[in-house]
Amino acid sequence: MQYEYTKHLITTGSSIKKALSKLNELAADSILFVVSESGQLLGSLTDGDVRRGLLSDLNMEDIVDRFIQLNPKFLQKGNYTIQDVISFRENNYRIIPVLDKDGIVINIINFRFLRSYLPVDTVIMAGGRGERLRPLTDHIPKPLLKVGVKPIIEHNLDRLALFGVDDFWISIKYLGEKIVDFFGDGKTKNVQINYIQEDQALGTIGAISKVESFTHDYILVTNSDVLTNIDYERFFLEFIESDADFSVATIPYNVNIPYAILETNNNVIKNFTEKPTYTYFANAGIYLMRREICQLIPKNSFFNATDLLSKLIAENYKVTSFPLRGYWLDIGKHDDFNKAQEDINYIKF
Repeated sequence: MQYEYTKHLITTGSSIKKALSKLNELAADSILFVVSESGQLLGSLTDGDVRRGLLSDLNMEDIVDRFIQLNPKFLQKGNYTIQDVISFRENNYRIIPVLDKDGIVINIINFRFLRSYLPVDTVIMAGGRGERLRPLTDHIPKPLLKVGVKPIIEHNLDRLALFGVDDFWISIKYLGEKIVDFFGDGKTKNVQINYIQEDQALGTIGAISKVESFTHDYILVTNSDVLTNIDYERFFLEFIESDADFSVATIPYNVNIPYAILETNNNVIKNFTEKPTYTYFANAGIYLMRREICQLIPKNSFFNATDLLSKLIAENYKVTSFPLRGYWLDIGKHDDFNKAQEDINYIKF
């Protein structure tokens, strides 16, 4: 969702009359943040602050600086925790400025529109050819095939943006210029998008080796061709709470056996289970990891997420599973694509 955060900003020295006009336009979101000429946060201003100022003998000729509350709440980009976000939300701080390291306002989050503000960079893998969906992918990259009214990859990006993710990397190869043309730098969605150009196929996670620096300490990686309503905050919280190094979103898959299953030893029956159900967990193509794990991905080499998973398990890193209880569909074949067209009308995002 595009949110024009600059409407909450007013420059130091502005008249209180101008501030009141802006507050009136903001309606339910009526709070302003007073910034210096260079954009540094100086204070906040609400209708209540104006009333209190007028009752304290300030007048309509005074500037906003005389009415503001100093030291407003804020988040610093790349230097906050999910607990900070939850605390603001639970204490009914709905509109929070985001500052860079120099104290300049670079974004404003509004919990009327966002469910969270996750401290993660996200890499969307979108370089594949989509062979099984030909001829649909002969002239359009698979991530740009529409499911309902918008492309598959846009469903993914919008879902992540709903949870406050605003730092994106998209790996591109086949017809990648069409994806760049579609999203640009991300400003129309109030996010930042960088692109990873794969000159050769790098597998399902190898492209990460080409990123020189991430903003956050945690990296979320997702295939671009999945359709899901996963709760990304719950995924992140369980990752933090379990102190994991790497986590895989998984799909519980039940197998019902219509017979009694016998446990035997040298043809001697030791036990049996009548018509058991076994639950297996399939890889959903969505991963969360600590930033330092990226160093284990070989530079500019074909490397799949499953290769990294095997390496981490072999070297005794803590690897966890996050069972996804909501909707998930891997759009790999024509049948999947057709199913997605039907399901999109009923999925609760």
